[in-house]
Amino acid sequence: MKIIEAKDHTSAEGQAGVLVLDNTVDPQTLSLEGVTRVDLNFPKFTDGRAYSQAYLLRRRLGFSGEIRATGDVLIDQLVQMSRSGFDVAVLRAGVDIADAQRQFDRFSGFYQADAVNTRPLFARQAA
Repeated sequence: MKIIEAKDHTSAEGQAGVLVLDNTVDPQTLSLEGVTRVDLNFPKFTDGRAYSQAYLLRRRLGFSGEIRATGDVLIDQLVQMSRSGFDVAVLRAGVDIADAQRQFDRFSGFYQADAVNTRPLFARQAA
């Protein structure tokens, strides 16, 4: 997962190929033709609707473009974001990228399947 500091992120509103979704929108109702990036917002860290949106985009709709997490993104959410289908996370202001990267060093693998690795560990090892 690519991690971006808040100061390096600019709003994609109105850019060609970029779709900025509100948390109340069901991705299954949208046309993804020509879309290369979807920005999903976390208005506050306790609002997890963007996880469901990312999972729907990856697994059910087969979206292969970039899914970006924006808003109130905390470092302890990054691993779950990655497992839900996010490619990029924009950290909230004041959060250090080095601290965020350590989260991925702590959790290097999982037994369960997720949006990215669709088979559980035992099935991946047997293949």
